[in-house]
Amino acid sequence: MTPRQPAELRAPLTVPQRLRLAANVINGSTVLGLAVATAARTELSNGPRGLIIAAGYRWRLPFAGAFTVGNVVLCRCTAADLVSRPALLGHEEKHCSQYAWCLGIPFLPLYFLAAGWSLIRTGNPGTGNIFERHAGLQAGGYPALGTRRRRPDPSEVEA
Repeated sequence: MTPRQPAELRAPLTVPQRLRLAANVINGSTVLGLAVATAARTELSNGPRGLIIAAGYRWRLPFAGAFTVGNVVLCRCTAADLVSRPALLGHEEKHCSQYAWCLGIPFLPLYFLAAGWSLIRTGNPGTGNIFERHAGLQAGGYPALGTRRRRPDPSEVEA
């Protein structure tokens, strides 16, 4: 007897979800995500809303607990743990849509440019990154915009 899947995993895909899935397969980003997942020896499973979850990612980079390549969400935790965190999964799903809107692989250099610009402006690669802002800063674990990291004033440091 197999365990019953949650309703969210059984729900049929909406038209926009089908279009995003097709776009990311056609533009090659999901294929790249599957290649990374296979090379990293993750455990692949079907997630909700047309996502593919690659659980058990162990490579050092990127540092994030979860990241997305096409419709593939690579995470360091188990698939069940990721599905149980709907805010984070929703954040990663928004990145899937961003891949589709950026026509796939071009999303990567655009994202890294935005992350670099954010790092210069805010001291954090996500807070000022337009892609992270549109995906939801708090859901992705980033500090809110306007909470710039700064070096402490020497008078504030305890001796």
